[in-house]
Amino acid sequence: MTRWDISTSGVEFVTSLVEDAMDDMAKDVKAYGKNVESAATSAGTISGLYCGTKPTGPVGTALTLFVDETLGDVLFLGARAAKSVNGAREATAYYVIGDIHMAASAQDQSLAAPVVDLPGQGGGQNQEDGKK
Repeated sequence: MTRWDISTSGVEFVTSLVEDAMDDMAKDVKAYGKNVESAATSAGTISGLYCGTKPTGPVGTALTLFVDETLGDVLFLGARAAKSVNGAREATAYYVIGDIHMAASAQDQSLAAPVVDLPGQGGGQNQEDGKK
């Protein structure tokens, strides 16, 4: 990287737009979770009368499997966006203080894929509070 020409206000503007989109996406994901849960419980079953908890039908089971299989991808989207925004801001901060080597390093690190720890998997970083 021989030359950078960065508009710090432009970086801040674009990253703030990305953060707004991330907030909207988080709301959509939360609504998606509630809607899928509602659909799974409302789908009914093919069983007759039952005692105790209501059995899960095939549609509810399929929806649960779908969510389980796509959870990592959904969490990855948020983690990737957050890592990109933080990397852009960190690289810009190093650029401002004149440390081009650290700016390039921050930019390179932000390009690496984030690691997403699925709930219940353990052993990784907790996405909610950042603690191990």
